[in-house]
Order: sequence, then structure tokens, then C-alpha cells
Amino acid sequence: MTDIELGIGLPRLDSIAESARRAEELGYDFLSTGEHVFFYGPIGNGLISLAAAAGATTRIKLMSTITLVPLYPAALLAKLTASLDQVSNGRFNLGVGVGGEFAKEFEACGVPVKERGARTNEALAVIKRLWTEDDVSFDGKFTTLPGVTLAPKPRQDPMPIWISGRSDAAMKRCAQYGTGWLPYMYTPEKLAESLSTIATHAEEVSRPDPVRAGLFIFFAVHEDREVAIEMAAERLSKQYNQDFSQLVHKYAIAGNPDDCTARLQEYIDAGARTIILNSACPASYTDTNEALMASTVVRELRGG
Repeated sequence: MTDIELGIGLPRLDSIAESARRAEELGYDFLSTGEHVFFYGPIGNGLISLAAAAGATTRIKLMSTITLVPLYPAALLAKLTASLDQVSNGRFNLGVGVGGEFAKEFEACGVPVKERGARTNEALAVIKRLWTEDDVSFDGKFTTLPGVTLAPKPRQDPMPIWISGRSDAAMKRCAQYGTGWLPYMYTPEKLAESLSTIATHAEEVSRPDPVRAGLFIFFAVHEDREVAIEMAAERLSKQYNQDFSQLVHKYAIAGNPDDCTARLQEYIDAGARTIILNSACPASYTDTNEALMASTVVRELRGG
């Protein structure tokens, strides 16, 4: 399938350059990473990590999955992302989310968690103008621009924006501001339903072009199906501070290569065209996990 893109998440902060080069050599289309200021465990900043990855690679595209937009001043985020697109030679894709699952980081950053949706919507309006216009004036609830010009602007015009989330508010945000939709913790059925909802919202705002359908999903692949399932359940339970033993089959890809190929095909049949895979396994198995996925499942989905 020539229109299918498959990406991989950066596994560790202490080996970004090495991991980025390896992902590029394995043939993945995207390299991604998320961020939090504070979380349940160690985690970096997506823009800084992807800048390091950009310097270590030449071809692979870069995507933040996701940037916590409401925690940034809109003008500053416009500058950071434009700069990242410049230093990566036009390979950056901005993934957008509102966060909120770790409320302490909002308190620490002085941002009311209840304002995260409104702040994100306003920020996207500001960012898109700063990326494309000169002498921008804006008088919003959270941002005031007194006639300013961002330079340099992104290399890409337009620079892709991927909206993440699960709510109807996120789907409306995608219809209005997004290049693509990148939900997580979704079943194939929920993905298809969300794409239909976004299409309806797109009609309401007279959007001229379709939204590209994406998916962010955790995975563990192993020749022994049960080993893969156990790895994914253990990793995700720790990462999200809840029991994932009964949720792995619903919200992750776990099993042998045939199992993973079949499950990903269900998401593709539901509409997914850009799929970001993120390892859910022990650190000692991550390299094998990513290589086995590339050599079996990814290869199969691309037609061998």
C-alpha cells in the first residue's frame, strides 16, 4: 500500500541520535516523541528531542506526539516549531494535544487546566497566522500580537498539524485546524466513527480539503504471542498508572507478527493512513521490537 506511512517512537532520551539513525535505516517514515513537564516517570521535551534527532538524520520525517500546546505561549511555540522545521530541512510535523491527565504540570506552569482547550484553539489560530503572514496583529483572550512578523517562517507551507485526542472537542479542532487526525487508545471501530464525525464538522466550517487519517498506537511484537502480550500489559500499566492487562487487545498491538499485521490491517481498513507505532516492552527488547516490526509487519503491509 503506497499511501500508508508508518512511524516509530523514540524509545530513550539518552540515545536519541543513535535511535533516530536506526529508525531511518529500518525504513520507518516518521520518528516521533511525546512530552510532559512532569509525569508519572521520566520523560523529555518533544521539540528538543526532535531537534537532536533532526541533526542525526536526513530523510525520516519528525512528528511531536504530542506537544502540550496550552503550556506554551502561542508566539513562542510558533517560533520553536518554525525553527525546528528550518533545522530539519522541512521535515517537522506538529502534533497537538491539550493534555490534562497530569494536572500538577498545569499548576506548576501557571495554566488553569480547565482552560487547556480554549488556550489550544486560540494558540492554533495564532500559530497558523504567524507561520504564514507578516505584520500579524491579534487581540485574544490569552494572546496579544502588536503587529509582529515571524522570521524565518517554516520551510513547509503549510506545515502539517496533527490533532490528537478522543473528545468531540478534539474532532472539531481537527476539522478547523488540523492537517491530520492522530487519536490514541482507539479501536478500529472508534477510528472509523471519529473520521465520520470529523467529516461532518469539516462541512460545518466549509473546509476545502480532507483530513488525513492517522493513529498513534503502542505495540509489542514477538514470535511468542503470550510474551508480547505480557510485555505490553506490564509496560502500559506502569506508564499510565493503571491495570492494562484487560485493555491490551483493545488499545494496543500485541502478539506475533501475523497477529500484529492482522490487527493493523483492521485500522487501515477503518481509514488509517499514517500510523505512529510506539514500543510497549522492556528497554532491553526495544531494538528487537522495532526491528522485528519493520522486517515483518511493516514489510507485509507495504506489500513485501
